[in-house]
Amino acid sequence: MPLDPQVAALRARRESDDTPPLYTMSLEQARAEDLAAIRAGGGDPVPVAEVTERDIAGPGGDLRVRVYRPDRAGPLPALLYFFGGGWTLGTIDTSDGICRRLTNSVGCATISVGYRLAPEHKFPAAVRDCHAATEWVAEHADELGVDASRLAVGGDSAGGNLAAAVTLLARDVGGPALAHQLLVYPNTDYGSDTASLRENTDPLLFNRNSVDWYWGHYLATPEDGGNPLASPLRAPDLSGLPPATVLTAEFDPLRDEGEAYAERLRAAGVPVELTRYAGMAHGFFAMSGVLDAAERAMAQAADGLRRAFA
Repeated sequence: MPLDPQVAALRARRESDDTPPLYTMSLEQARAEDLAAIRAGGGDPVPVAEVTERDIAGPGGDLRVRVYRPDRAGPLPALLYFFGGGWTLGTIDTSDGICRRLTNSVGCATISVGYRLAPEHKFPAAVRDCHAATEWVAEHADELGVDASRLAVGGDSAGGNLAAAVTLLARDVGGPALAHQLLVYPNTDYGSDTASLRENTDPLLFNRNSVDWYWGHYLATPEDGGNPLASPLRAPDLSGLPPATVLTAEFDPLRDEGEAYAERLRAAGVPVELTRYAGMAHGFFAMSGVLDAAERAMAQAADGLRRAFA
């Protein structure tokens, strides 16, 4: 299938604006451009019943979390959401639109985690932060009005990578127990050489150069890329992990490694719902304001979470 017309229109706009490729920008430019693009494509904020922020103790200092609540009585199921941005870009504002929509559609509390960014904080800082936040929610369930037996993790792109890593870490250290993992076009394998990485070279879309740029900021050494908490696809054992919803995009260099991870989960006996969104490019999930497919993907993600929480 060709590039979806709505994605093609976004691409044409970038071309007319003469927006340089991300991997040619300074870190400061890339961070500003990333947030501006998300705000432009995410549509108007969807109202939720309550949004609060607080700092919690993390392994490297205070972590900022934002808690979204729907208009329903608790105790609520809870989703910990980790924003995308190649471990290098983004804040809890980046995933604000996603978290609002999932909160209302699922009827859950959503906790967005402001993990530490690279290159200031290299791997595994972000993984440790996300797992610590997950532990904190489980330990403070009564205070938060959530049900500790109905916790899930999710994220898009690098956030999907972090969600997968948290499930591995939670399994291996004895908790917290997780009911589901939502992985939206996740990075799963440093240094892979898949067909989707080779094919998706358009400089106006997310491409291999961008992938390499992110990894270069995230890892202290190439050897760290072999750690399953950085590359979940390299984990020797994927059994005992929570059921997964995995969403990929046809025109995404990360497509094949995300789908390979889904298939390895299945082979390990983990229930998986895998969907490739035809005509879509990396980042589409956050673009509900301009892409119809983003709404469909959001509905699918919400359905998977509702079933996990039932």
